[in-house]
Amino acid sequence: MASISLTTFLVKSHNARAIVVRNPWSSRVFISAVPRPLPANVRHEATTTQAYDKATDAAKQGANEARRAGQDVKNKAASTAQDMTQKSKDVAEKVADTAQDLTEKAKQTAQDAWDTVKDTTQKIKETVVGKAEDSKESIKENAENVKRSMKN
Repeated sequence: MASISLTTFLVKSHNARAIVVRNPWSSRVFISAVPRPLPANVRHEATTTQAYDKATDAAKQGANEARRAGQDVKNKAASTAQDMTQKSKDVAEKVADTAQDLTEKAKQTAQDAWDTVKDTTQKIKETVVGKAEDSKESIKENAENVKRSMKN
C-alpha cells in the first residue's frame, strides 16, 4: 500500500518521468508515465507570451487604424473628385445658358436693327415720294400759270 501511495504522490507532484511499481502481494505491475516537469522559466515564458499577445494586439490595432485612415483618405478623395465633377458640370451648364442668352440677345438686336433700317427706308421713301408729288403738283401749277399768262 505504501508503494501505491508513493506512486500517487509522485504522479501528482510531477517529479518522476516514469515509475514502475510492483506490489509484493499482487502480481500486477503499475507503470506510470508522467510528463516531464515544467522548467523554472515557465513563469517567464507566460510573461513573454502575454507580452507577445499584447504586441500582436497592438500591431493589429495599428494595422486597423492605418487601414481606416487609408479608407478615410480614399473616401475623401473620391468625394472631392465627385464634387469637382459636379461643379464642372454646373459651370458648363451655366456657360451654355449664358451663350444661349447672348445668342438670343444678339439675334434680337440684329432683328431690331433690321426693323429700324426698314422703317427708316420706308420713311425716306415716303418723304421722297411726297416731295416728288409736291414738286409734280408745283410744276403742274406753274405750267398752268404759264399757260394762263400766255393766253392773256
